[in-house]
Amino acid sequence: MSQAAEEPAVAAPIGPQYKEEKPEATVSTPIPHSNVHILPQTPQLIALLTMIRDKSTVRGDFIFYSNRIIRLLVEEGLNHLPVISHAVTTPTARTYQGVKFEGKICGVSIMRAGEAMEQGLRDCCRSVRIGKILIQRDEETCKPRLFYDKLPEDISQRYCLLLDPMFATGGSATMAVEVLISRGVPEERILFLNLIASPQGIQSFAERFPKLRIVTAFVDQGLDAKNYIVPGLGDFGDRFYCI
Repeated sequence: MSQAAEEPAVAAPIGPQYKEEKPEATVSTPIPHSNVHILPQTPQLIALLTMIRDKSTVRGDFIFYSNRIIRLLVEEGLNHLPVISHAVTTPTARTYQGVKFEGKICGVSIMRAGEAMEQGLRDCCRSVRIGKILIQRDEETCKPRLFYDKLPEDISQRYCLLLDPMFATGGSATMAVEVLISRGVPEERILFLNLIASPQGIQSFAERFPKLRIVTAFVDQGLDAKNYIVPGLGDFGDRFYCI
């Protein structure tokens, strides 16, 4: 028997050692604004983003992996909401000093792609109220136009999680924020949740609304001549609902 045959096979690292060898991958563009929060660029997140960016990914898989990223966004978004001290008594009759959320929240989706993020919010926040805003581009002026909004009556008293997966030039999101502010929502009570953004769009948005907080999964390379995010993932709404 040869010496090579006598040596046992070496197992691949599956514990903490796997972090020592990272494959090459494109990670998010950093944004120098304190109100922009980019999800940690972990192997899990990059793998999920790779799946939804792939043009060959079928609709069922696109929905599944998008929902996983949306859940990560919502979980991180909730970390940015204020909490107050709250003590509870455990089943062992001991006191645990914890916290609870301060104030009420609601979701507001920018139709239609933003509606894909509603279930992720519901999964994390039981019985959460969700409003809707429809903004489309005016073909004559090429500028965003408000067509419809339906918001909770007490929205001015709530923290608002604004939902929109793609952020290119930011026209729709900017108008949506202006609608919320016009309904009495303080800028600092608005939290924008987004999957993929362009660097120029997100920087302009962050500067225009410095008190608003942005949580995004990834800031891409930029925009092309048609103002599409590149490398992007195509039309999120079409891939989630139609293709």
